[in-house]
Amino acid sequence: MDGNGRWAKKRFLPRFAGHKAGVDAVRNVTRAARAMGIEALTLYAFSSENWRRPAEEVSDLMGLLRHFIRSDLDELTRENVRLRVIGDYHAFSPDLVAMVDDAIARTAANTGPLLAIALNYGAHAELVLAARRLAERARDGVLDPASIDA
Repeated sequence: MDGNGRWAKKRFLPRFAGHKAGVDAVRNVTRAARAMGIEALTLYAFSSENWRRPAEEVSDLMGLLRHFIRSDLDELTRENVRLRVIGDYHAFSPDLVAMVDDAIARTAANTGPLLAIALNYGAHAELVLAARRLAERARDGVLDPASIDA
């Protein structure tokens, strides 16, 4: 979902209009993927680098996520879609974390397509987290560092 701001700027619209169009695109892509029988779809919705944006824009993005969950969760449930989140969304406000947790729980038993949404996700952050986990396992004697290979 990268480029929403550039899309809006090209059309002389505010950045928020681009982000809103991005949410509409998510709906369309998700529906099309289901119709085509695609079993898993991953959408990158909010990277860990997005925190560097102006506070108002971050707030708008969080509002759009809230709106998406409120307006689309029933359809995802009805269509048997399983929702998963990758990334550390627990850095969001407590009310939004609760909404995401509820959405995941409400779709957990669904057996249809998987919709994975990357929230507060970034490759650098994932590498740091993986390195920390490996270091902890080595420290605890659970992992032999010599067993790590490419």
